[in-house]
Formats: sequence, C-alpha cells, structure tokens
Amino acid sequence: MASEKPLAAVTCTAPVNIAVIKYWGKRDEELVLPINSSLSVTLHQDQLKTTTTAVISKDFTEDRIWLNGREEDVGQPRLQACLREIRRLARKRRNAGDGDPLPSSLSCKVHVASVNNFPTAAGLASSAAGYACLAYTLARVYGVESDLSEVARQGSGSACRSLYGGFVEWQMGEQTDGKDSVARQVAPESHWPELRILILVVSAEKKLTGSTVGMRASVETSPLLRFRAESVVPARMAEMTRCIQERDFPGFAQLTMKDSNQFHATCLDTFPPISYLNAVSWRIIHLVHRFNAHHGDTKVAYTFDAGPNAVIFTLDDTVAEFVAAVRHSFPPGSNGDTFLKGLQVRPAPLSAELQAALAMEPTTPGGVKYIIATQVGPGPQILDNPRAHLLGPDGLPKPAA
Repeated sequence: MASEKPLAAVTCTAPVNIAVIKYWGKRDEELVLPINSSLSVTLHQDQLKTTTTAVISKDFTEDRIWLNGREEDVGQPRLQACLREIRRLARKRRNAGDGDPLPSSLSCKVHVASVNNFPTAAGLASSAAGYACLAYTLARVYGVESDLSEVARQGSGSACRSLYGGFVEWQMGEQTDGKDSVARQVAPESHWPELRILILVVSAEKKLTGSTVGMRASVETSPLLRFRAESVVPARMAEMTRCIQERDFPGFAQLTMKDSNQFHATCLDTFPPISYLNAVSWRIIHLVHRFNAHHGDTKVAYTFDAGPNAVIFTLDDTVAEFVAAVRHSFPPGSNGDTFLKGLQVRPAPLSAELQAALAMEPTTPGGVKYIIATQVGPGPQILDNPRAHLLGPDGLPKPAA
C-alpha cells in the first residue's frame, strides 16, 4: 500500500435525541454515570444530524480534529477519553484474535472532521449527536464491534442515547465500573409513525451555564434533585415506556411536560439558582396549555433541555393548527418564508375561537426565530459514497464546494 494512501476512511452520520425523561446529574464524573435513568426520542437525520469522517494513515504525525471547518484542540479531555476507549477496545479485540482487518491501524494517528447541519451549542443537543457520531465512526475505522454506550458516554452522557433510532432508554446501571450503564432501544422509529416533533428555536446563542457545570452544582446543592432521582424517576421511566408502547399520546404528552417542568425546578432549586428558560420559553408553555385546554384534550406537549428552545411533540393531524397558533403568537421576523424548516406543513387557518382561547397578544416579531419540523428517526448511518468524506486523501478538510 503506497504511503500516501490512507489505511481507512469512514464517514457516518448520527442523530440528535431529545429526552422526555431527563438526565441531570452524574454519580461518577470520571465515568459519566448518571444519578437516574433517562428516556429519549431520536430525531430524524434529514433535519438534524452530525456528519463525521475519520481517516487513519501511517503518514499522520498526530491526532487532529476539525469541527464545522475549524481545527480544534484534540487534547481536550472528553475527546481524549473517547479516543482512548476506542483504541482500548480495538486492542482488546485484536488480542482476542478476532482478526483485525487493519493490524497496523492501532499505531496510526487519526484525523477527524465533523459538521452539524444545525447551530452548535444552541441547546439543540449538538454534543449528543457529535459524540455519538464520533464513537460510531471511530468504531468503524478501528474495527470495533462492541456496545459503544461507554465510548459515547465518555464524550457526553446523553450521546449514548443517539446510538439508536426510535425511542431509547439510558439505564443508569448499578455497577461502580459503569459496565451496566448502557443505552437500549425501547421501540424502533417505525413504531409511532404519526408522532411529529417541532423545534421552536428561541435563541441560537451559547448558554450562560453549560450543562456539565450546571449538573455538578445541582448534584451538590439541590435536595429536590436527589428526591427526583430516587423517588420520582423510576416510576416515570416505567410509565413513559408504557405510554410509548401503547402509543398513548395524552399520557406521553403529560408526562413529558411534567418531567421537563421538574427538571427546571431542580435547576431553580440549585444554589445559586440556574435558569435556562426565558420569557419566550414561558410564553410557549402558556400557549401549549391554552391550546390543549381549548381542545379539551392533550394534543401538544413541550419539553425544554438546558436552554430556552422548546421541543414540541404532537401528532401529524395537529401540526398545521399548532404551527398557525405559533405564527399568531410569535410573528416571524423578516424571514417569513423560511420561518418553517424541515418537513412540509400545509398552511392552516387559525379559528377565531382558538385565537380567542389563546388570549395572547402577538409578541414583537422574531421571539421564535424559526421552527424545525421533524419526526422520529433512525440511529447512526454509514455513508458509502467516498464523495461524502469531509477529509481528502491527504487527511485534510476538503475545500468547501
């Protein structure tokens, strides 16, 4: 093999996931073990995904990484933990005599490039998709076939849930070494075809308190968080699993909202308090409750992660009317025509009755920057087309087309 030809180049994509039973707090910072189990919905990669290319070559003198076109510090601890863990698994597999197709790969350095098709650190779970994609791509390039929960977790706890499509639980596990703290699929993406997700992007700015720092503060100071983890979440995990299996939307929706609210209550219970919701977030909460009250049924649910963006769950027959309600309450800024991205939603009129029931004066335009309409989707994918590679044969980012 000529020295300039890379030993292996692999490109994969991975999805964003949105927790409906929230993960907040680690019992082991080093191994990234959670204080409670969590459950999430994997979003479709047509709308939100991370794409990652990994290339190994004898010619590389060091590991290097590019995120969204910019070279980043490969020495950052979480990245190193992922690399270390994948190489450990690869070594273990080779020592077990499983026939490494690339025997020399372990001594080689790797170049990695990763891009998101959505704003990074805007509270759209970019780190989960990013680290799931990194773990999945590195596993392919190094010939690792074991469960990758542990690798992805080293990067970002919730990343292990992005290793599967559909509905996914991250079991907290009980062992101190974390071997039983793994993600597993509760139901595949085909299980509930009518389910739709709308992401209301309120702010694309970086948040004041990052999740890692916020969690640590909550674990150290919030008695409510401990109560939640020990006395509330276990029953909620079982109930949420039932709602998903039975496709019980009102049950799923109410529990999703209650769990989001309790997560944000633990943030306020943290000392000093943490607040991720802003005035627009609160208006969205009121809008959802009024919309449901008007219909006399739970037709829409909200959930918020560590940021002000709302993630809305509803069924396909309600999407158009709810989008009309959002447009009424949060008139688009100058981007009227690009306000709604993703899946097509046919425009629907807002009835006078619903408009009266919402009882909301429209805000100044631009409170909700845009909406991404999506659905439940599959887990990570390998892209076979070499043209999809983000790195050229020389291991450097391809010039943007």
